[in-house]
Amino acid sequence: MNRFVARFSLAAAAVAFAASALAAAPGDVAPEVKVPGPKGEVVLSKLKGKVVYLDFWASWCGPCRQSFPWMNEMQTKYGAKGLQVVGINLDSKTADAEKFLTEVPAKFTIGFDTKGEAPRAYGIKGMPTAVLIGADGKVIEQHGGFREDERAHLEEMIVKALAAK
Repeated sequence: MNRFVARFSLAAAAVAFAASALAAAPGDVAPEVKVPGPKGEVVLSKLKGKVVYLDFWASWCGPCRQSFPWMNEMQTKYGAKGLQVVGINLDSKTADAEKFLTEVPAKFTIGFDTKGEAPRAYGIKGMPTAVLIGADGKVIEQHGGFREDERAHLEEMIVKALAAK
């Protein structure tokens, strides 16, 4: 029994290490995202030169519902300065995302990743998770969750990224 536990623990550690190795870490080139959207294909590499706030969300996610008004505000406030907010929906059915968007509209770019390929490339573990990407296409920070008391920090990171542009 002890050998089984030891092997299982070793296997679990290897899987965890492999998953963390896949995560997009600060300084890494942001993995490409190419997904359909309501206004055409969303291609992350086409946004090089802009600061990108890449947000992974789902229709069933309560904090996602809270983050949308804030992301709308950030897009409006900093869009002309070079910010592009991109929300990647991870629902298996696009219709669920579309229903959410009728209730909580987005004033930023939306893409649909029904196969879940983009979150795997970024090592996303929960929703919402946002990745701030610099104008050079490199990851600055990855942030899980969305809480009221984190808004100022997130905005500060956006402002710093825009200043470094």
